[in-house]
Amino acid sequence: MYFNTLLYTLFGFTLLFCSNSALAQSSDNSDDLFKSARAASFDKKDYAAAIDLSRQALAISPDYADIQIFMARNYAWSDQYDSARKILASVVQKKPAYIDAWSASADVELWDDQYVVALELCNKGLEQEPTNKELLLKKAKVLKALKRNQEATSVVKQVLKTDAGNNEARALATRLKGESYKNKVGISYDYTYFDKQYSDPWHIVSLDYTRQTNIGSFTGRINYANRFKENGVQLEVDAYPHISKTFYSYVSVGYSGDVGVFPKYRGGFSLYANLPKSFEAEAGIRYLYFSSSTWIYTAYLGKYYKNWLFGARTYLTPGNSSISQSYSLSARYYYSGDADNLLAVNIGSGISPDDRTTTALLNSTYKLMSKKVSASWKFAVKRFNIFSLNAGLINQEYQKDSRGNQLEFGVGYTRRF
Repeated sequence: MYFNTLLYTLFGFTLLFCSNSALAQSSDNSDDLFKSARAASFDKKDYAAAIDLSRQALAISPDYADIQIFMARNYAWSDQYDSARKILASVVQKKPAYIDAWSASADVELWDDQYVVALELCNKGLEQEPTNKELLLKKAKVLKALKRNQEATSVVKQVLKTDAGNNEARALATRLKGESYKNKVGISYDYTYFDKQYSDPWHIVSLDYTRQTNIGSFTGRINYANRFKENGVQLEVDAYPHISKTFYSYVSVGYSGDVGVFPKYRGGFSLYANLPKSFEAEAGIRYLYFSSSTWIYTAYLGKYYKNWLFGARTYLTPGNSSISQSYSLSARYYYSGDADNLLAVNIGSGISPDDRTTTALLNSTYKLMSKKVSASWKFAVKRFNIFSLNAGLINQEYQKDSRGNQLEFGVGYTRRF
């Protein structure tokens, strides 16, 4: 009797061990099949094979929600929307708190141009997790497709308030702004006071018009300045063409017949990149011609952290004997989650060719040294009106071993329509 009992016990443990091993094997097999299905779909674009492999995996693990969602997406990518809907409806019924299922359901309706249904699904998912960034951005895209751009912009701002470095949100905000406001006109005035270098202050007034297009924004600008007791006018054209979701560029040309007050020719080109981990970068070149050509190279790296953007920039100007260098550090705080409402500070050394108030100082045979600190405030009123204020202090070397101070003040106004 004792021997039989022992035998049955051992036999039971053996069955239990074998059963657990089989379950482990089944789980491993479904994951392996899932991996193969993803490879077939993403690497080979073979959606039929991905669906078949997903079906085999679900035969082993019928309640594996991620595989069900993936299978539904492949049906949708194959234009089999009803099959995708059937699977996803089952998933959200069993797991109503699973955000990935709501997100996939909204995608299916968005791809099938069923925008009203897609919006309803986004809202149902957000009831489960109101701050989910993926669903919020999806909702903004649906609202944009429904031509409800004002609501879409509000949703994007909600994302940017907590994640100002979100590349997808920033790109969508730019597209929405471009579609909502095709035109804008702006005027600005800058005043510069010198305590030693010049007896008369400098004045510069700029008037510009910007047009948003499908490929980016284009700006025409007229600058009038009074410097060195002389008047001058400069004409400029700037553009920011889009290249892809990751890259965009800056192109600028300018001309003036009043050399000295302005350079006769100026130009610029930069390539910008929206990088992972909320980084952004720029590499470019600037060109100035007073009585001879000056080429200036620039590089920039920025990092978004919550509602902050921190940046570092350099300008390098090769010369006959050495390289003139300019450096700056900046910090911006987007207090309303968009580029129209911000506070900024900047500290640096050297002269920037992109600063219209000081560009004329680059017309010097001696490499002047300077130190600068500045602050600015930009804010929108009823979305259509944008105001800006800025102030700065520059300790400028205007001759070798001779230094003086400059005080800068500026105001600006832009009207969208």
